Amino acid sequence: MWELHIKHFGHYLKLERSLSENSISAYVHDVELLKQYVELNKLKVTPLTITPKHVQFFLQYINELGMSAYSQARILSGIKGFYKYLMFEELIEKDPTELIEGPKIGRKLPDTLNVVEIEQLLEAIDMSKPEGARSRAMLEVLYSSGLRVSELVELKINNIYFDVGFLRVIGKGNKERLVPLGRSAMKHLKIYLEEDRVHVAVKKGFEAYVFLNRFGRKISRVSVFTMIKGLAEQIGLKKTISPHTFRHSFATHLIEGGADLRAVQEMLGHESITTTEIYTHLDRDYLRQVITEFHPRS
Repeated sequence: MWELHIKHFGHYLKLERSLSENSISAYVHDVELLKQYVELNKLKVTPLTITPKHVQFFLQYINELGMSAYSQARILSGIKGFYKYLMFEELIEKDPTELIEGPKIGRKLPDTLNVVEIEQLLEAIDMSKPEGARSRAMLEVLYSSGLRVSELVELKINNIYFDVGFLRVIGKGNKERLVPLGRSAMKHLKIYLEEDRVHVAVKKGFEAYVFLNRFGRKISRVSVFTMIKGLAEQIGLKKTISPHTFRHSFATHLIEGGADLRAVQEMLGHESITTTEIYTHLDRDYLRQVITEFHPRS
């Protein structure tokens, strides 16, 4: 049912609205996201029976995934276009999106970084300083794998699988997940481990941790926050950013690039909003393919 209506919507945009292929793809992708949300939550609704509540919960969901206000507003605009089409075809009598407003673009929502800003922050790191390789590796991992700062500082050496390009992450509630590690992140993690960390006198009890401070202990969350704030000041970035900003940006860039919700949710270690069970774990090869295909730094 969904596939058929989405396909006809694409034809309508091409024939009736004469939109470009890029615009059609964007509109269709927005509706595909709603369809994926419905399937993820096993909701027994079709495009013709969906209610405003379902759409509101979907918007709440993409907000919690870390989508920027701009992206949320754009996705809602695509979905509104789909329901205008269903009204035009007289397939529905009432538009479920009619009274739904998108997030105010100026409203204070978590800032996300665009690809250029992330490049600028990475380039601002002084690699000649002892902590340069560590800072670069930490930011690359945050953005490549969407880790929480707590997961980053707790990362253990034996949880990095360079041979298959994955990290084993211990998330909230001691839940484990496997997340792909992008090529650039893998490269800088190796540089840090092989050329920088080997020169640190590691304190007893901290041998297993990946990221160490200059005293040989596990790096603190505060140090990661401070490093990021320093880089933002250095490049004159006006946004308020933190380690979590990289997690939001990771999710936003993947979804905007065309990745599906279930893969992004799996990589973030998110639980469903409607149920406490995590959805069926996705195949590792598929997650790696999503990163390779849709992540800007893969």
